[in-house]
Amino acid sequence: MYEALIKNLQRYVAVSADEAATIRALFTYRKYRKRQFIIQEGDVVRYESYVLRGLSRIYEVDPKGKEHIIQFGPEDWWVGDLYSFLTETPSRYAIDCLEDTELLQISRPDLERLYAQVPSMERCFRIMIQNAFIAATQRVSANLTRTAGQRYEDFLSRYPDIGRRVPDHQIASYLGITPQSLSRIRAR
Repeated sequence: MYEALIKNLQRYVAVSADEAATIRALFTYRKYRKRQFIIQEGDVVRYESYVLRGLSRIYEVDPKGKEHIIQFGPEDWWVGDLYSFLTETPSRYAIDCLEDTELLQISRPDLERLYAQVPSMERCFRIMIQNAFIAATQRVSANLTRTAGQRYEDFLSRYPDIGRRVPDHQIASYLGITPQSLSRIRAR
């Protein structure tokens, strides 16, 4: 089960057999059921999570009770609220499982141990955070400048199989449109 994690990290840095053993020792396997929360709004995030199997979503609920999906977390993705994780402050987001989900998680103290014991991991996580920042910035820009149809095309390229795994109202929430608008876009 750890091999998928090691392959994910090797996209950014080389990982020796000894380093892989250290990584395995510092990550914890956890299994969540469909609809189970990984994080609830107001919790302080204690783990960064790598998705082995399943599907999760990061979302917030506005004062009117409307859900706004920030990100989906399919296999081979990282999910969490980095701000809460690093600042040890309550999260404004919830993360729940849309399917039975298996994660490998690392706590902040263990992440610091990982950086000390495997120095290349600091570079690896820096690159991942940079990539996440770029993706978030591009998503904000797309939401401001692109049509709903263009955002839907972006969604399909970013999450090619999610459309078959989640209901339309969740895709619409991610896109910031109504389910009716999504139906019209798909009809074109």
